[in-house]
Amino acid sequence: MSQIDFSFIPIFFAVFLFSLSFHEAAHAWTADKFGDPTGRYMGRVSLNPIPHIDIFGTIIFPLVCMLTPGAMMFGWAKPVPVNTMNMRDPKKGDIWVSLAGPLSNGILVIVFFLLAKFLFVRPLVDPEALGSLATPISKLIQTGLTLNVVLMIFNLIPIPPLDGSHVLRNVLSGGAADFYERVEAYGGILLLLLVFTGVTGMIVRPVLGVVDLLLRL
Repeated sequence: MSQIDFSFIPIFFAVFLFSLSFHEAAHAWTADKFGDPTGRYMGRVSLNPIPHIDIFGTIIFPLVCMLTPGAMMFGWAKPVPVNTMNMRDPKKGDIWVSLAGPLSNGILVIVFFLLAKFLFVRPLVDPEALGSLATPISKLIQTGLTLNVVLMIFNLIPIPPLDGSHVLRNVLSGGAADFYERVEAYGGILLLLLVFTGVTGMIVRPVLGVVDLLLRL
């Protein structure tokens, strides 16, 4: 087992909690705009991480990933409750609410990318001006960039209960929809297999490679 960098843990969780809160708040905000205020009533349109924390998915599972060689760093927040029956157009609303999460992480990818680019890769100011904060800020920005790419891509995978599954469910019909509904019961097992067999890394690493290439241009 490779040595764990314990100094990375607080940086990871600071970025992780913020990114998950932004993701879940985007779900709740979008649902409200489409006519379902359930998430807003429950205080989920908020960057405060407390309403979003799932003890296992937000704390325990990421720590297990840190201790598992080769596992992709990942976790999840408490899902925002959505009642599509409140929506003016349930199918369209469900699709956009589902996409809002990954899109919010895409926004954070852009923010962290620009920070990395113009603070450290092609700095507009002398990085030495940051003094002793330069290293932790650099780690925080790199973690934010990498983590939000992972969250964005992973959540688009059409395996329940990920956001991509809601999109696919709404575009399937007939026998395909029936088959997909039966597969949903095994979604959690499939996700664990993806994470701990390295398949998630195979999916995400090419995107991270493109991002790294763009950073160096």
